Amino acid sequence: MTIRVLLADDQALLRSAFRVLVDSEPDMEVVGEASDGAEAVRLAKEQRADVVLMDIRMPGTDGLAATRLISADPALAHVRVVILTTFEVDDYVVQSLRAGASGFLGKGSEPEELLNAIRVAAGGEALLSPAATKGLIARFLAQGDTDDDRDPTRAQRLEALTVREREVLVQVAGGHSNDEIAERLEVSPLTVKTHVNRAMAKLGARDRAQLVVIAYESGLVRPKVD
Repeated sequence: MTIRVLLADDQALLRSAFRVLVDSEPDMEVVGEASDGAEAVRLAKEQRADVVLMDIRMPGTDGLAATRLISADPALAHVRVVILTTFEVDDYVVQSLRAGASGFLGKGSEPEELLNAIRVAAGGEALLSPAATKGLIARFLAQGDTDDDRDPTRAQRLEALTVREREVLVQVAGGHSNDEIAERLEVSPLTVKTHVNRAMAKLGARDRAQLVVIAYESGLVRPKVD
């Protein structure tokens, strides 16, 4: 199946470069280009996009607002947003995940990283980011990391999880893949996938990226700050 990709960036030259790269792959195609967030939301629906490569800083409706609109629209529940950021060490990283993005990627990433990010996002299998993501998320979520700042509603929702689902959620928050979790917990990858899917359903998470945010915000996982 061909992955339908929407490009949202106010720089036409950058969109052109991304289009050439994406269209060169046999399993994906660019179905539209948007120069602002409002246009991105409209085209995501009209063009039935699977993945949106979303810049944050755009005129009018910015990337964060557009991501929130896409995430909140039931008709766009299948759409995955990958935030593109100029500076990976940026407060926008966690804001984008909280807005409903499936992950983020630096604009300076290698072409293969971008293409892999699109495939991973379309499959909904993992949090997207460079290798430093785990530490970045931990650092930003650690800001204001007090019991008063944690979301009590999410903490209560964790009570619906089984012991094994909690164990799997902790591993997901650590950035581990299904295969890695299976090895750590001595179960099959299929069993892990089942637990992940059940945890997402119970917690109302769109994908694994949202599970990571919930795990930290609920206090199930404590960030480690160097």
